[in-house]
Amino acid sequence: MPNEHSATPPRTPARRVTIYDIAKHVGVSPSTASRALHKPGRVSKATEERIKRAAAELGYRANPAARALPTGRTGTIALLVADITNPVSFEIVRGAEREAEKHGYVLVTSEFREDHVKEASRAHSLAPSVDAFVLASSRLDDEAIAKIAALNPVVTINRESPSAFSVLADHEPALRELVRTLAAEGHERLCYLAGPESSWTDARRWSVIEAAAGERGLEAVRLGPNRPTRKAGSAALEAVRATGASAVLAYNDIMAIGLLTAARDARLSVPGDLSITGIDDIFGSDFTAPPLTTIAAPLEDMGAAAIRHVHAALSGEREPGTDTYPTQLLMRGSVGPAPRTKGKK
Repeated sequence: MPNEHSATPPRTPARRVTIYDIAKHVGVSPSTASRALHKPGRVSKATEERIKRAAAELGYRANPAARALPTGRTGTIALLVADITNPVSFEIVRGAEREAEKHGYVLVTSEFREDHVKEASRAHSLAPSVDAFVLASSRLDDEAIAKIAALNPVVTINRESPSAFSVLADHEPALRELVRTLAAEGHERLCYLAGPESSWTDARRWSVIEAAAGERGLEAVRLGPNRPTRKAGSAALEAVRATGASAVLAYNDIMAIGLLTAARDARLSVPGDLSITGIDDIFGSDFTAPPLTTIAAPLEDMGAAAIRHVHAALSGEREPGTDTYPTQLLMRGSVGPAPRTKGKK
């Protein structure tokens, strides 16, 4: 009698489907199959569709290590973001993912949690297995970025660097318009609720706000540095009130929302007692009570642009430079007249 408890013979693992299998199935050369899958647009559309359909039917999965052997390329791009929970990152990743797929790249996203040491470590660890880097809101200095650029091409988003191509949001016109609007509403003292000390955009924003306020005879004070979080924005209320400012320009929407929430909990009126503004126009910024005045940037487009510049760099077509995108001031209910001017004609 057979042993009913006898072990089932182990299954032989299924053999990995290769480019050669797909080529044989479709009736094309292996090089044609490879071009269709890894370099879209290099073969006729009809042939490319037949090859991709066969790859899907056979269960083909690209092997980055194998792809790298003949070319030195893995077809992989690393996107490093400061905070994956920040809605700004969502938009950048979405745009980058869309563009990467269009060019046949795999996008790997890694978070460094606002820590420049972790950012550098992640980049150097990933360097052997990726073709290029996109550094979004990098906290690294120019020297550290140059060291990474010596290993792989680098494109930065909202961080200008001489060793990388940079995709930037031009906040200056919108910030100047915001300061002009606040001056027209009777605000004489402004508070800039600053972001991280290592943030390149933080320094640029404060420089513009300070200059624009001075040109209009307004006083501007800087409160920070701060972590760019809702908790930090909320915790800053007492310090903000101590400055005597009647309007606050926060480093980002998340901090502004934290401050707005703390003001409401303290039974302060926004904008009756304090006007509050942010930057980024993140999802939900118009759901607050009152809706948050903010500055919008085309973040998804910027993420896509970063991948296009990576592709150009890998093709030898792009030197370090800048690509600048306009921003837009969105006036909403969180800005109003300075308290002492209310009711005046």
